[in-house]
Amino acid sequence: MSSAPIISVRGVVNRFGAQVVHDGVDLDVEPGEVLGVVGGSGSGKSVLLRTMLGLHRPNAGEVRVEGRDITRLSEAELLAVKRGYGVTFQHGALFSSLTVAQNVQLPIRECFDLSDDALNALTELRLRMVGLPPEAGSKLPSQLSGGMIKRAALARALALDPRLLFLDEPTAGLDPISAAAFDELVSYLHRGLRLTVVMITHDLDTLLALCSRVAVLVDRKIVVDTLAGIMNHPHPWIREYFHGPRARAAVGSRGG
Repeated sequence: MSSAPIISVRGVVNRFGAQVVHDGVDLDVEPGEVLGVVGGSGSGKSVLLRTMLGLHRPNAGEVRVEGRDITRLSEAELLAVKRGYGVTFQHGALFSSLTVAQNVQLPIRECFDLSDDALNALTELRLRMVGLPPEAGSKLPSQLSGGMIKRAALARALALDPRLLFLDEPTAGLDPISAAAFDELVSYLHRGLRLTVVMITHDLDTLLALCSRVAVLVDRKIVVDTLAGIMNHPHPWIREYFHGPRARAAVGSRGG
């Protein structure tokens, strides 16, 4: 792995009125890793994600993506950075009035002037990459199952061949079989495309299956370690999360 982090968060403070959500958060994301981000309700997981995406400017601190502090870039400069990552949001966030193919093509059309044949070929490639048949391209999001919506959103996130992929609750709302299949897909794409992945998840099975390290938001700060290190951390919330009944079931199902 390269010694330079692909994302470096330093001293980030996020507050909304009198409420301080993050108070001096430091976090490095290493190239090629899968980093899971967890935390209780109100701990600011989505705010941290939006800060790293350049969609929210923190009250203090800096966020460097591949060496560039995105908190100080102009909109045009930030747009160039955003082309280097893909993101999926919790409920897919597909445009309901567009077909799956049109959703996947949106970021490509924004950046390149391609012929319809080239666009269609590229779209079919992305759909196959995430395990969707070509005929799925002509369907509207309302005609898809929950698992297929997640895959279509992933195809759109990968449209511009990013090195960095952000996933917000990728398996939320899926049944256990679909969730496990999606975990396998992310693992396959992570290896095959040499992606760096940052994912917010509350799914312990996903953490166990995919993540090289885990970042836990507690007490307006962040604790980062390997999964084994986090599971031995003494903080009460971390212990309850990783050693409660659901955690024991998840670890037990993997022979842990």
